[in-house]
Amino acid sequence: MSEKPVLIPGPDHPITVEANPGRVVVKLGGHVVADSLDALALREASYPAAQYIPRKDVDFSVLERTEHTTYCPYKGESAYYSIRVGDKVAENAVWTYEAPYDSVAEIKDHVAFYPDRVDSIEEL
Repeated sequence: MSEKPVLIPGPDHPITVEANPGRVVVKLGGHVVADSLDALALREASYPAAQYIPRKDVDFSVLERTEHTTYCPYKGESAYYSIRVGDKVAENAVWTYEAPYDSVAEIKDHVAFYPDRVDSIEEL
């Protein structure tokens, strides 16, 4: 069994985490799944910014933990949730790093949403 690589962000793969100055609202099926004034914008390399929302601002009553996991050598192991609103289900639409690496420690106790699996992620 080999250990998973751990990489540090740098010039070849930059990662920044900054407070989003606005409000972030996530909706699915007409339901507000998350509404936060305390979101963090994580920018990684050339990827679009991901909005990490504090767990306190997420409606966990519509989230269902799944067995799906992924690994990022820069951030760590991520866990996933599906969203169920009425008869609408967004599979593995939410991810979270419950024990993120030190370089992105700010995203602990936050979740992020795949934009193509929810109806909207609005930055107001």
